[in-house]
Amino acid sequence: MRIVNLEEIKLYSGAHEPDGKMCAMELAAYIAEEPWGDHPKCVAPTIATFMRNWNDSLNDDDRQMLKPYVAKCINTVGTEDHEASRAWLAIDWLARECAPAFLRLAGLTVHADTLEYLAALDGVRAAERAQPSLAAARDAARDAAGDAARAAARAAARAAAGDAARVALQPTVKVLQASALLLLDRMIVVSKDVKR
Repeated sequence: MRIVNLEEIKLYSGAHEPDGKMCAMELAAYIAEEPWGDHPKCVAPTIATFMRNWNDSLNDDDRQMLKPYVAKCINTVGTEDHEASRAWLAIDWLARECAPAFLRLAGLTVHADTLEYLAALDGVRAAERAQPSLAAARDAARDAAGDAARAAARAAARAAAGDAARVALQPTVKVLQASALLLLDRMIVVSKDVKR
């Protein structure tokens, strides 16, 4: 494995040629001395997909928080059971942590609480049991989104509306980023500690 100084590296969005710019998974391939690309064979597919998507959705400053996780992702490839466990961890995080945070922002606290208190979504049976609560939250969010879109359209003339929305979202985004890093930690250790 190559030794790199993470302080000298800046992560960028998207895929790149080997020209000095790289995303998180291109950095993983580089460190692991694999051929250049953003699909390194040494990183579990679920983790690599999560990292590629997250890398590309972050702004330039926030993206840099992924650098310490790149080396941790190397040598995580495991069995199909490991991949299934990682996928369920991601589904559970989306349903019981990410969605409730945004439901709260929309004032849908009852739905947020309901999703947070669901049993862990760790398999098909748990997901089937959670389906009515997930569907109710989805429908409520859809209605709230329509109301918000109409309100935003009325406020579109105000140039600060976009800035105000970003400022209002920032605390939730920071909490979810920290939570997603913990999810990534849990996904990384799956092959070392699968409880099935």
